[in-house]
Amino acid sequence: MKKKILIYSLFFILLFVGFVFALTRFIPGFGEVKLPVLSYVQPFSFTNQDGKVITQQNVMGKVYVAEYFFTTCKSICPKMNTNMKDVYNTLKNEPDFLILSHTVDPETDTVGRMKVYADSLGANPSKWLFLTGAKDSLYYAARVSYLLDDPKNNNQNIADQFIHTQFFALVDKSGRVRKIYDGLKKNELSEMEQDVKNLLKESDGGRFANGLFNNNPG
Repeated sequence: MKKKILIYSLFFILLFVGFVFALTRFIPGFGEVKLPVLSYVQPFSFTNQDGKVITQQNVMGKVYVAEYFFTTCKSICPKMNTNMKDVYNTLKNEPDFLILSHTVDPETDTVGRMKVYADSLGANPSKWLFLTGAKDSLYYAARVSYLLDDPKNNNQNIADQFIHTQFFALVDKSGRVRKIYDGLKKNELSEMEQDVKNLLKESDGGRFANGLFNNNPG
């Protein structure tokens, strides 16, 4: 009797394990721990390296990584963008993936300068966008949308401000920031690449499409 119970128990355990395996194999995203929602991207309008105006409409339905740098930086920026180039090369063939690299020094980083910098990295402007624009708008996006600097700093005189951050923000198809990564740490960027692939499997919640912009993830 005990032997029969043991056999039945093992049978149902194997059946359950097989069922779970099938779900993880054939249902995208099943069993994965979903990333939390940290904030929502606010409407924006910047200019890319080809002189094209880029707004939230251009990234609707895309998964993208946002960063901030400046072309004359001699410290962390070259390393950040060398690492970002590796991410770009890994994911550039994903049709719904983008990189948005914003300048923190728009007075220096004109469209022409951003074009030269982008070309030096071999960036396809349809996949890796180098953005410039009004300083207050760029800094507002860094702080309020992407959480790459303290939003309280927006209360200071914009002329006296300078953001210098090594962090990248990962944004999903619905314009929600899902995670922040250290752009100088290879292990975090490997993790980011996997997170991008997982987010590409998620459906578009339509936040951009419905114009529902707020920054209250709760």
